[in-house]
Amino acid sequence: MSVGCPRVWSVDDFFDVFAAQAQRNGLEQTVLKFQKRFDPDEIEGYVREFQRRAESVRVGYPPKILAAPGMKPWYPGPLADDPYWVPYAEFLRQDGWPTDRLEVLDEASSKIIAYTNDPSHATFLTKGLVVGHVQSGKTTNYTAVIAKAADVGYRLIIVLSGIHNGLRRQTQERLAEQLLARKDDGWFTLTSAEADFEEQNSKAAAYLHQSGTGVTLCVVKKNHKRLQRLIEWLRPAVKAGTFADLPVLIIDDEADQASVDTPIINPQIRQLLDLFDKRTYLGYTATPFANVLIDPSAGDLYPETFILSLPQPDGYFGAEKIFGREAVEGEATGSDLDGHDMIRIVPAATVDRLRPRRRADTAGFVPTMTDELTAAVHYFWLATAARRCRGDHDHSTMLVHPSMQTVVHEAYREPLERMRQAMVDALEQEDEEAVGRLRRQWEEESRKVPAAQFGNRFVPFDDLREHLPGIVAQTDVVLDNHRSRDRLDYSRPEPVVAIAVGGNTLSRGLTLEGLVVSFFVRSARTYDTLLQMGRWFGFRPGYEDLPRIWMTQQLKEYFRHLATVEHEIRLDIKRYEEDDIPPGEVGVRIRTHPVLNVTAKMGRARTAYASYGGRRVQTRYFNEDEREWLAGNLRAARTLVGDALRDGAALDDRGTGEVLLRDVDVRHVLHFLESYRVHEDSPDLEPRLIRAYIETENRRSPQSLLSWTVAVMGGPAADARHVVEFDERVRVGTINRSKLKDSGGAKADIKTLMTKEHRVVDMDVPAAEARRRSEEGLVALRNDHPDFQDRGLLLLYPIAKDSPPDEANRDTRRPLRAVEHVVGAAFVFPGNSKDKVANRYVQVGVDHQAVDDAEYDDQTNALDDEADDA
Repeated sequence: MSVGCPRVWSVDDFFDVFAAQAQRNGLEQTVLKFQKRFDPDEIEGYVREFQRRAESVRVGYPPKILAAPGMKPWYPGPLADDPYWVPYAEFLRQDGWPTDRLEVLDEASSKIIAYTNDPSHATFLTKGLVVGHVQSGKTTNYTAVIAKAADVGYRLIIVLSGIHNGLRRQTQERLAEQLLARKDDGWFTLTSAEADFEEQNSKAAAYLHQSGTGVTLCVVKKNHKRLQRLIEWLRPAVKAGTFADLPVLIIDDEADQASVDTPIINPQIRQLLDLFDKRTYLGYTATPFANVLIDPSAGDLYPETFILSLPQPDGYFGAEKIFGREAVEGEATGSDLDGHDMIRIVPAATVDRLRPRRRADTAGFVPTMTDELTAAVHYFWLATAARRCRGDHDHSTMLVHPSMQTVVHEAYREPLERMRQAMVDALEQEDEEAVGRLRRQWEEESRKVPAAQFGNRFVPFDDLREHLPGIVAQTDVVLDNHRSRDRLDYSRPEPVVAIAVGGNTLSRGLTLEGLVVSFFVRSARTYDTLLQMGRWFGFRPGYEDLPRIWMTQQLKEYFRHLATVEHEIRLDIKRYEEDDIPPGEVGVRIRTHPVLNVTAKMGRARTAYASYGGRRVQTRYFNEDEREWLAGNLRAARTLVGDALRDGAALDDRGTGEVLLRDVDVRHVLHFLESYRVHEDSPDLEPRLIRAYIETENRRSPQSLLSWTVAVMGGPAADARHVVEFDERVRVGTINRSKLKDSGGAKADIKTLMTKEHRVVDMDVPAAEARRRSEEGLVALRNDHPDFQDRGLLLLYPIAKDSPPDEANRDTRRPLRAVEHVVGAAFVFPGNSKDKVANRYVQVGVDHQAVDDAEYDDQTNALDDEADDA
């Protein structure tokens, strides 16, 4: 078989693959026996089935057999009698999984196996990263991968399961139920739900070496003492040659936690890998920021073989559905990006009453049961009662996450218990005032997120009222942190109704069953920490309309930004996969934020630049109250226009207020970037990054971006209320760009500056044609024209300081109140955003001073404190 892989595979091609797989599966049959096993029609069936999978658009399969970039294809998918995958798939089917959902899991896990190395090879090292969504079924995916890895010949499987006992135990129990119990004679375990790894006896080592008889599984917490014991137990056997030919799979769950840039755990994981000649390392995470920022040349855990993004499952509620996100390149703005009305704001002024501002204030801290916290608890009981009315008697949980500090968690127990008892008494006494407040709250919340929107039944207050006394009385207040002993326990036969107060132990991997309400006011300043704290992400079957989150306005804006970051990262991963580009050649771009750090797990900046090839970036935000800023930008624009004209730029005045300056030397654009200021919430328009990109392109190609067109996009001066003079030869009227209704002052938001036809304003393209074309079509117009494929376009928009909204937008917009006219800027770059540009990273600096020291106290204790093993 050639690496190129024809689109339509022959029977001989498939025969070779299946024969090799039969040998890997320990079937002890020769190729001749394998050939007799399948009749021609059956092999033809396999050909047709694989072709169907290869052409599946729904899961993004490329039209060829799957393999990591530069690797030879070897795995076409599971066989009908595979001893590990087939029983697991049957378990899921009996557990109620519909066929289409099981197919998605089958195809996604097969893709991951196909991207690893063939375990029959004499030596190999695979390092891959699988990016899922928070609370979206990553464990289910890697369980399927483990089953299929066992089927193809991996004989030792080590799962590094977070840093807390709760997650390790939960993972061990799930694997025991879903894999080990399906095939009693096929597994040998070195750990159990009760016990992490301890030194094993010689019998275990002998079993481990019998690679043809079974698979050994080890679920280990990322604790340095546990890992050291495992390494010390394996090392002598490896040196003696006992395990020399053993194919090993290491699954690193929560791969961005403790595995990256830590002085002990990171070297230990690499030591584990270095013990073996045949090994695959698969990192799993929903927050890959630290992983993709590893230096690819450092010999670390950078996923040099592949990065794959798991498909978002149907019915999943992620950051985008809850918080909405910004439109990205190529998208139109619209209400479908706004998210559901599930966020309730905690005023910033009340936060100090809910958590101490400084670590020094924790001693003796007593939280106040503010109106917002009281409303959240009351709504939790109402929503749980509504679920009972719908026939849902499963677990129901509320998360209270005020701080990382355990002493603060403890301070919440008594006030919450008092609140619970007060409601028990009020319901018993049929307190009309208390019941009336509950009724009004329920009716208001039901209007904001209608049940019918998700196909659920509306529950009137009078129906749920009868369930409230039992639910309130049943509610437990549970503190869950690395020091507490009354952890959440969903293994009890009766449904749990719990208000869980906690920190890190509730933020990684551990599932909060039936999470309905979250009260989240902790401080967090990094992308990964914030997303992992979002336990409200996940599946809410039958109660999709009920979840609510209480948080500050600032946190809400942070999560909306992160939803955009997530979306862009997954788009990049998909593009690079489609173009067969290995991760080492093209880095994943990460949109930066003026306040948030990308991650606190990288100790230095990644020096690189952002690729703007084929992209457009434009002004969206500005400070309408800062006179010098606005006046300075107008001066920068006037200087650019005047200098370009004096330097011989050709003037093209269309008489409509649009004035083009052609053949502008790049040095004038770079000088403009030195003077033009952008809002801190516009990292894509950051002049420093744009300048670095232009200069790099100038060096990379003798013609690239050396010549520019500068377009002044005004209106006719004769008809305008205001006229702006950029030069004595360039006088135009201002244009109107009103601001969104909920913005203004230091962050006026005009949302959209340029139109589609403006992207080709310097080309001979009719406006109607430009509007008709897709974003990709507009990029192609520029790239396919020899006069424009290396030329940049900079557009300057003189915006009236008192711009009124259009008649159609009066409900959503209001007039500007800027102290000076605003000069918006937009850049349109030629090139292809998929170009193979080496080491293309957004420049990310890590400011540890911006990170709350307490944020990682819990993690440090879990990594280093052996008491956590109790």
